[in-house]
Amino acid sequence: MLLAIDVGNTQSVLGLYQNQELIGEWRVSTQPHRTADEMGTLIHSLFRHRALLKEGLKVIDGAILSSVVPSITQTFRQMVKLYCDAPCLTVGADTDTGMPILYDNPKEVGADRIVNAVSAYHQWPQALIVIDFGTATTFDVVSQQGEYLGGAIFPGIGISSEALFMNAARLPRVELSPPPSVIGKNTVHSIQSGLIYGYVAMVDGIAQRMKQELKQSSQVEPLVIATGGLAPLIFEHSAQINHLAPRLTLEGLRLIYERNQNKF
Repeated sequence: MLLAIDVGNTQSVLGLYQNQELIGEWRVSTQPHRTADEMGTLIHSLFRHRALLKEGLKVIDGAILSSVVPSITQTFRQMVKLYCDAPCLTVGADTDTGMPILYDNPKEVGADRIVNAVSAYHQWPQALIVIDFGTATTFDVVSQQGEYLGGAIFPGIGISSEALFMNAARLPRVELSPPPSVIGKNTVHSIQSGLIYGYVAMVDGIAQRMKQELKQSSQVEPLVIATGGLAPLIFEHSAQINHLAPRLTLEGLRLIYERNQNKF
């Protein structure tokens, strides 16, 4: 069995694969001060709750880790060693992903962004714009030939909402859900309109500009793929996003592990 771990700034996603089938998926809060023992105990209890791996974590044959939180990366690696006794591949700039990275400095690209690009191109082998809605919202562009070209990063909708509440004394914290209309009739609906529809307009605007650049350089029309915890909220109102892929990162981790498993 394969344990796939995607460590994000706010949440970490765990996926358990039996061959190519995802048999379990969990989201846990990312807490940099957890120890390897705490992490191992937590994961073991999550598996047991779903009646998975009654024999314990030792039945895991391998693990793959993508992390954007350096302070916790080693903790996860240590947990895999102690509790699974299995090899752990950490995705980085030197990992063989099968995708050329045409970035000024490939080491600057977040591992999750490369994993998403590899996964999306495997499923849709054409020019792509991949949008990941997490703590930060990232855009990643893949060429028709399967090359990682670059992208964009800006604050996620959750950060934007929290910043508004923290810095405007009279504005309340609101639920991230669409209001009845774009023209808000009260303060809560007005904030929701700005957050949801304003964010959708920003996402669609950047996607459209990226499409125009790709058309100028290669005459191709890219597909736009969305993933991440808040992707369904934006997808529902977006005019540019073509497909929703909630398990894009986990699938990408599985693909990269399979490509590299004979190198351990």
